[in-house]
Amino acid sequence: MEKILFQDLGLIDYKEAWDFQEKLFKANVDAKIENRRADKVITETTNHLIFCEHPHVYTLGKSGDESNLLLSENLLKQKGATYYKINRGGDITYHGPGQIVGYPILDLDKFFTDIHKYLRFLEEMIILTLAEYGIEAGRYEGFTGVWLDASDPAKARKISAMGVRSSRWVTMHGFAFNINTDLDYFNNIVPCGIIDKQVTSLQKELNRKVDVNEVKEKLQKHFANLFKAELTP
Repeated sequence: MEKILFQDLGLIDYKEAWDFQEKLFKANVDAKIENRRADKVITETTNHLIFCEHPHVYTLGKSGDESNLLLSENLLKQKGATYYKINRGGDITYHGPGQIVGYPILDLDKFFTDIHKYLRFLEEMIILTLAEYGIEAGRYEGFTGVWLDASDPAKARKISAMGVRSSRWVTMHGFAFNINTDLDYFNNIVPCGIIDKQVTSLQKELNRKVDVNEVKEKLQKHFANLFKAELTP
């Protein structure tokens, strides 16, 4: 059973968390390059799962369209939000307080070398967590992330967005799961570049504020089970 080091960074500036991810990611990629050149394991890679929340921020993936940000630089400041173009897949999304953001930095050589399967596992972790709250969630064909009423285009709404980066089967970036999120901030973007679909949160669906730490515990449990791993502090 693989070990995955777990950290909850709490509320942290987006750039600070991104830099931390890059440090862990680079250490694993460098180790794999070194091991490959030596044709033996000199340095072991380490697996990480990071949870955090961010102050209001919009991030645009490398394949995203900048016109999907509907705010000028001045309006961004008025909203108390920042904006970053980043190196994950996907389009534009929002992060803010009341949202669980997860960053798995995994060496997939220790699990399975399949990015599509990896994304499906992240989605499944959230689908299983939502089921514990009596909410049936699923996937929307052609898009990543987790959706409610995905079979009905008129009602389909997204509760979790995903975007990842990988190199030499090492992953970074990950998922954003709306818990008690202020959904008004999504009105300032075309979320994930999808024009005609709504965004929702666990709070909105349950019509009550949700214990974020309780949700984090459920996510950790399902993550460990899906990846057949042990999470350690």
